[in-house]
Amino acid sequence: MSSVRVHETYRMLEKSFGPNQNRIKAILFDMDGVLIDARDWHYEALNLALSPFGLEIDQDAHLATFDGLPTRTKLEMLSKSRGLPRGLHRFVNTMKQKYTIDMVHQRCHPVFQHQYALSHLQAAGYKIAVCSNSVRQSLEQMMKRASLDRFLDLMLSNEDVTKPKPDPEIYTSAMNRFGLAPGECLIVEDNENGIRAARASGGHVHVVSSPGDVTYERIMTAIENCVSAP
Repeated sequence: MSSVRVHETYRMLEKSFGPNQNRIKAILFDMDGVLIDARDWHYEALNLALSPFGLEIDQDAHLATFDGLPTRTKLEMLSKSRGLPRGLHRFVNTMKQKYTIDMVHQRCHPVFQHQYALSHLQAAGYKIAVCSNSVRQSLEQMMKRASLDRFLDLMLSNEDVTKPKPDPEIYTSAMNRFGLAPGECLIVEDNENGIRAARASGGHVHVVSSPGDVTYERIMTAIENCVSAP
């Protein structure tokens, strides 16, 4: 890390400890595509589960239509568009989750820049949540394997809400549990359905393209931008 970057990091950390320097009090992260590079894992796992029935999803279609949605929503869409029998939903979902967990154990590992970011946000007094459209088992396993679970105040999965993203419920639920107003929360998202949910919640939204974009410096810059916004 260059001396300039070190100086900038300590400058932002020092500011974050100042009394009432900003109105952001919590950072709400999506998981897949934000903290974990798992978008392809979900795609591969679902196609493995669908392959016995010849109903695999084309990757372009997955990115355009299915990305960021819970598996049960994807299966309902496949029933409507391609005739997947609804009686197979439970079996396909079970197999998909099994394949996903297998991939988590094989591929998920700690990433220093994410540990650095969350540890410094925690030290600065921010509340930290992960709000994911994944099932709770996948969420907990990924956060544990990535060694990020120790920095989290809250984890919410699609099993903790009635309506998953793109509905804002998962984000409004996190805000309510923290006792915070939407304007006191920064949401970090990457895909269309998650961004729609984040914006509908009323929180500030920081959009990233990949987990590589999630750094402490960029999050602090996003927080500063929230403060300076009218």
